[in-house]
Amino acid sequence: MKTVTIYTDGACSGNPGPGGWGAVLIYGPHKKELSGGEAHTTNNRMELTAVIQALSLLKEPCVVELWSDSKYVIDALQKGWAESWRKRGWVKGDKKPALNPDLWEKLLALAEIHTLCCHWVKGHAENEYNNRCDQMAVAESQKFL
Repeated sequence: MKTVTIYTDGACSGNPGPGGWGAVLIYGPHKKELSGGEAHTTNNRMELTAVIQALSLLKEPCVVELWSDSKYVIDALQKGWAESWRKRGWVKGDKKPALNPDLWEKLLALAEIHTLCCHWVKGHAENEYNNRCDQMAVAESQKFL
């Protein structure tokens, strides 16, 4: 299987408020950037959307090195929280409803196609691709201001 590296980030001005997301996909010498936004959303919805949009571009099953500064996304995937929420009918361990089940459903379906290796990266630090994703996400969110 091909190995693709994906960096993602989401941003929101106010939470909820106008939001944006950005992603960079890297395969060998090839790089692709994508971004988008919504007029009324949350930061976590934008973080999830970035990952979903990036994975949706892949035309075949891949090993994906996923880098995100979102603990929400990385922990829910790595620690199996999202799978547990789905098994319990989108209810968390504390009996509260899991947020964003529509997006988690899409992401978990994509995660079944690909082999995800999740990595947390410190946001607003020295990682050029995370910073680029942040720039794109913020720019997209500002289109709605």
